[in-house]
Amino acid sequence: MILIKTPQEIKIMEEGGKLLSKVMAELGKMVKPGITTNELNRAAEALISKLGAKPNFKGYGGFPAALCVSINEEIVHGVPSQRVLKNGDIISLDCGLIWKGFHSDMAFTLGVGDIDPEAQRLIRTTKKALKRGIANLKPGNTFGDVGNAIERHIEGQGFGLVRDLCGHGIGRDLHEDPKILNYGKRHKGLEIKKGMVVCLEPMATIGDYHIKTGRDGYSFETRDGSLSAHFEHMLAVTERGCQMLTEIPFYAKIY
Repeated sequence: MILIKTPQEIKIMEEGGKLLSKVMAELGKMVKPGITTNELNRAAEALISKLGAKPNFKGYGGFPAALCVSINEEIVHGVPSQRVLKNGDIISLDCGLIWKGFHSDMAFTLGVGDIDPEAQRLIRTTKKALKRGIANLKPGNTFGDVGNAIERHIEGQGFGLVRDLCGHGIGRDLHEDPKILNYGKRHKGLEIKKGMVVCLEPMATIGDYHIKTGRDGYSFETRDGSLSAHFEHMLAVTERGCQMLTEIPFYAKIY
């Protein structure tokens, strides 16, 4: 069942989204060669606590950390460890928190030091695909319109589109209905309605789109070992379109 949020509930989620954006901006500044993914996770948990919120990933389905850190061929849900970031890696940070009983969730991918031009193009393409999806998130459209916009942009740039993972509704639970595919047919699927709050999150690969479970038991990786990128925003559907509840200002001009 899709839960429509009241204006008051959306206001609370907007507050939570702004807090999470602050956390993610600080984490993004920390990404550099030599830092471990455990250090990033400890920083995420400390920042969330300092803001008076609670991490929502830690303990969710047994996940052991507040932050998902996925590197290179890892697509999502990477578990922080003593792994040290190296120049040329690309890294996806995915984090969430609970504020006044409501969840927030967001993710982005960026390079570590100097990265390959094709990796840069992958990141740019995935980020722009999210923008294309957001532009179609408005009342009267369908989630097929959203998925189709994402699909056409990623595949049009020659990249693989991850099909076995998807976006989702969000609210008092981290994952609510509907499941939002990153592909689809225009004018097909569920109708988008005012008051829905959702997370759009395209995932793209340089190679094949098929995935496998990682060694940590939580992450998903590209089956062929190719690089992947992931972006996610939390959005509320309004009368005329949608309101972005999360934002990541620090990376806006990187790629």
